[in-house]
Amino acid sequence: MASNLRQVLWVDDEIDLLTAHFRFLKERGYEVTGAHSGDDALGHLDKQRYDLVLLDEQMPGMDGLSTLEQIKRRDPNLPVVMVTKSEEEQIMDEAIGKKIDDYLTKPVNPSQILSVIKRHVEKRKIRSEHLAKQYVADFNHLRENLSPNADWTEWVDAHRSLSQWDLDLDLFVNLGLDQTHRDHKREWNAEFGRWVEREYPQWMANIDNDKRPPLSVDVVPKYLVPHLKAGRKVYFFVIDCMRSDQWFNIESELAEYFTIDREFYFSLLPSATPFSRNAIFSGLTADEIQRLYPELWQIGDKDEFSRNRLERQLLDQQLDRLGVRLPSEAKYVKVLDFAEGESIDKKFSSYKDTPLLSVVYNFLDHLTHGRTEHELLYELAPDEAAFRGLMKTWFVNSSWFKVLRKIARDPNAVAIVTTDHGSILGSRGTVAHGRRDTSPSLRYKFGDTLKCDTKDGVIIKDPREYRLPTFTMSTTYLLAKEDFYFVYPTNFNEYQRKFANTFLHGGISMPEMILPVATLTPK
Repeated sequence: MASNLRQVLWVDDEIDLLTAHFRFLKERGYEVTGAHSGDDALGHLDKQRYDLVLLDEQMPGMDGLSTLEQIKRRDPNLPVVMVTKSEEEQIMDEAIGKKIDDYLTKPVNPSQILSVIKRHVEKRKIRSEHLAKQYVADFNHLRENLSPNADWTEWVDAHRSLSQWDLDLDLFVNLGLDQTHRDHKREWNAEFGRWVEREYPQWMANIDNDKRPPLSVDVVPKYLVPHLKAGRKVYFFVIDCMRSDQWFNIESELAEYFTIDREFYFSLLPSATPFSRNAIFSGLTADEIQRLYPELWQIGDKDEFSRNRLERQLLDQQLDRLGVRLPSEAKYVKVLDFAEGESIDKKFSSYKDTPLLSVVYNFLDHLTHGRTEHELLYELAPDEAAFRGLMKTWFVNSSWFKVLRKIARDPNAVAIVTTDHGSILGSRGTVAHGRRDTSPSLRYKFGDTLKCDTKDGVIIKDPREYRLPTFTMSTTYLLAKEDFYFVYPTNFNEYQRKFANTFLHGGISMPEMILPVATLTPK
């Protein structure tokens, strides 16, 4: 047989009548071998490897379903297409149960046969060729249409496209577009940083302006309150440090159970837990929180988690301001480890009369920080693609997924899933100048009279422009742009190497700031 042709085995007790099909397929690059019976087919399979089997369902002796079972025992990955005169649903169900890959009903014409063979034998090659062309077309379109005067919806579209391409390219690593894609993301994050630096102070100066994007402070009013006022049971999940590409990667697992309505909002700055998540639960900007809850912003307190210890109270008070009157008390749970996650699953029935259950999952944030500290985690997730895969592995085996499947059984329930901020893979260190008591975060800093290179970061000399807390007359904030992270000049090279290729948050980039919020309605 010609080695450059794809090999097809066609099994039919009337194989001599299919000569015209054989010629048609050979002209299109497929060498077809005929077999008169199931036993004959198995003999061919013992001698040679084939790319696909076309299998008649009704044959004397060993019938098609029995032959299928034997073929799958020999090679579970060999595509088998059943060809039959029968349109009985029972036959179809049995074939599907025995892992048939496709199904054709006689009489079949040559184009049907060619289509089904291409679908199973050439799909990956055709898709990869199409993806390469589509990738070039998409980014040419972005370059032409994403102007410096683009509005926030266009940036959301750009981010959605970049995130979806992350997933598509994960499946086709041999396309050789990885570096090109990284370059594109860096290019657009640079432009995004300039856009945010120009636009963000205007959003903060007129927080009630409906032309600005939805922000952290809008999540509860926009996505929770309408359902609560309609009397639906609401489950609110905040997955700390989840990026859009990570959400996209698990969304398909939920499509069987929910109708999913996905939108996006922008994190407040800095895109870090004390600022962004407090804003979600309170509906307030950071300077308002400092004024109303000064204990959360004690100067010198560098423990980020302690600054989020009032989330339940902040949410209760926000709902009260919004005029939401619940029939019974809302519940709040923070999941910091495996045992706490399992506890929610086991106690789920006790929440059946709870009108609002809010749950914060810290797994991803722990994984992000743990990757820097533990060599094994770093090896499991050396890059963004592997990190997406690790997050999906966690999700499909998590107590959270179990809880979501239970929610899907309640037609009066709705689940709102979002995150407080994303992360970016830090690649480049840049020098920050400040005193020893400056906050230690790598993508943002606050302290007295801080400085950095304005090409790599934003210097906020007047925190009021960004609605941020002030501690002294000289309080200054630094926000890293693109994939930069701040390193002090002392031992710069050592710390730059230490933190290179780590996932960071708090700065200005699309994956940190443009965040998914999904409404899951049980099917």
